[in-house]
Amino acid sequence: MQFMDAHATSPIIRDLHTSVNDNRCTLRWLWPSDVQSVYIHKVHASEQVDDTPDARALKLYTKDEFKANNGYQDRLDGVGRWIYTIYASTTVDGETRLIRQPEYGNRIEVSTGKANIYYTIRLKSGLFQKYKSAQIQVTSEVPLAKDVLCYVKKQGGYPTHKEDGTVYPFVESFPAGKTSLPVIEIGKNDFIRLFFTDGRKYGHIYALIPE
Repeated sequence: MQFMDAHATSPIIRDLHTSVNDNRCTLRWLWPSDVQSVYIHKVHASEQVDDTPDARALKLYTKDEFKANNGYQDRLDGVGRWIYTIYASTTVDGETRLIRQPEYGNRIEVSTGKANIYYTIRLKSGLFQKYKSAQIQVTSEVPLAKDVLCYVKKQGGYPTHKEDGTVYPFVESFPAGKTSLPVIEIGKNDFIRLFFTDGRKYGHIYALIPE
C-alpha cells in the first residue's frame, strides 16, 4: 500500500460532511464512481496530522458498508476535537494506492466541545523566609500531553500571559482526573500561573480554568 498525490483524473472524495449526535459521529461523502473502498484515518486535534499515516492507523471501509449504514459511524469518547481523513483507494499496476488530496477536501474536523482543565496553585511562605513553596494541582477531563501546558513565573505579581515572565515546561503528561505536582520553591515575591504553550493550537480544544 502506497500514497500518491491526486492529479487531474484521480478519483477523489467530494462533499465530505458530518453530523454528531451525543457521542456518535456520522460521516458522509460522495464516492467516485470507480472506487469501491476507502481508508479512514482518525486523530485527535491535539496531535500531529500525518499526510502519510502508518497503515496500522487506517481503517478499511467499503462502499457496500457505507450504503448499509447510511454513512460511516464512529464513537467519540470524551470531549474535544478529532480530525478524519478519507483516502480514496485505487489500484495501479496491481498495487493499492491511496489518494492524497492537495486541497484536503477529504479531511474534516469534528468537535464535541472543549475539555475543561481546572487548576489551583497553593502558595505558602514563612514570615522571615526568602522563599515560599508552591504546589500546582491540575484536574483534567481528558489526558493531556506534557507540552499542552506550561507555567510562568513573574516577580511582583501574577503573569497575565505566557510571555509575561519566565516560562517553565512540564516534564510529564497529565492523566485524566486530578494530579498534584511536587512542591516547588519560588522567590518570596514571585507568582506563578498556568498557560497553554500554544494558545492558537490548544485554546479551541481545551478550556483552562483557575479554581
